[in-house]
Amino acid sequence: MTIMNDETREFVAMHRNEDVRELALKAKRVEGLDLPLALDQIAGWQIACKKLPQWASCEGIVYPPHISMEQCSSQFTAQYKSEIAQTLLAPAATVRARVSDSGESDNQTTKSEPQLSDSAESVMQTAKSAFQLSDSPESDTLVARSSMVDLTGGFGVDFSYLARGFSQATYVERQRHLCDLAEHNMAALGLDQARIVCGDGVEYLRQMGPVDFIYLDPARRDEHGSRTYAIEDCTPNVLELRDLLLAKSQYTLVKLSPMLDWRKAVADFDGTVREVHIVATGNECKELLLVLGQQVHEEPSAPRVFCVNDNQRIDYDSAAYTQGLRIGGKPLPEAKNYLYEPNASIMKAGCFDLVEERFGVTQVGPSSHLFVSATPVADFPGRGFAIEAIGGMNKKDIKRLLNGTKQANIAVRNFPLTAPQLRKKLKLADGGPVYLFGTTMQGCDHVLLRTSKI
Repeated sequence: MTIMNDETREFVAMHRNEDVRELALKAKRVEGLDLPLALDQIAGWQIACKKLPQWASCEGIVYPPHISMEQCSSQFTAQYKSEIAQTLLAPAATVRARVSDSGESDNQTTKSEPQLSDSAESVMQTAKSAFQLSDSPESDTLVARSSMVDLTGGFGVDFSYLARGFSQATYVERQRHLCDLAEHNMAALGLDQARIVCGDGVEYLRQMGPVDFIYLDPARRDEHGSRTYAIEDCTPNVLELRDLLLAKSQYTLVKLSPMLDWRKAVADFDGTVREVHIVATGNECKELLLVLGQQVHEEPSAPRVFCVNDNQRIDYDSAAYTQGLRIGGKPLPEAKNYLYEPNASIMKAGCFDLVEERFGVTQVGPSSHLFVSATPVADFPGRGFAIEAIGGMNKKDIKRLLNGTKQANIAVRNFPLTAPQLRKKLKLADGGPVYLFGTTMQGCDHVLLRTSKI
């Protein structure tokens, strides 16, 4: 790892709020200044201000080149992994605390993330105490007795958050420059319990003693650099390591591509998945996390599924909702006054029958994944809209629905036209207070719903 000299460090501090591309063109070449390194640090800090504000608030952090910063975990997703680990190892009475108690604090953290224009001092004030562990007795007990290993260390963002909940935390990574970076940054973050090991994660797994918790984020690129998604195509192949992971840890958390079918992933691990976490932020699905553990019963049990989108969280027993696509058992209400669109994690989980049951809403039709109700629904995990009018695709209905409207936000679900095609057909500009949904109702009728956001 290249250490910044005084000239480079001074340049970074002076220009960290400026446009990196302009700096690259206009910066004066000063003796001793490592400009490429300085630009990497400025760009990295600027990304961290939005993505990792707690890291951005910490003086002394050294950032990797741009692509590594773009690919690393966000603060929200890294914090959530730490929450999973601490809950799994906490006393039984607190096992589900994260679902009911943690949403508010996580949401506040997300909302307080500084913007790019904030100064370094402002960023530090925002998150200066964020790296402190919880003062709860459960947290103290956990730290005193637990150990973890991250077998795919990388830049170390996930490790830095996971490590806080353990008295012993080992980071394993094959690439020397990443190990040097992690050693420097973990010290800057005050993680004295962190141990950095430069080596192959699979070999380390084979030789190490048992620990409480293992984390893996398999590389999702092949030897040619092409992106892969299937578990067996990632490096390492966690399916091949399953039995060894179960033998060496109480729990293993595996991060997988959000593109995967979670039901198939669970089946591939053959009864060893205890929990499935579908993690979204900003209504974009970011990660699929599986918790592996030894079978408690002779017969494999279905995992519990957690759907997370920022502070919107629900969980359920997947055995009770194995299909998730049941339609037709519940007729549409006569008064269709409100429309609800589930968030990305719910869409990925496919637990639409659960949503019907838990929130008292009704699916508008097969594969439409939109819900209606006669009365407003509090705390629905997604977006809510007041329905102003419903009509078909004939000219008379369209004229009535639009009623002189010149612009609208358009979305389609299970509809014969794409959103751009529908926009072109209706001759509408984008934006404004009107939200127009094209979908298919029960009975296979194609309809337009004119709504306003709640």
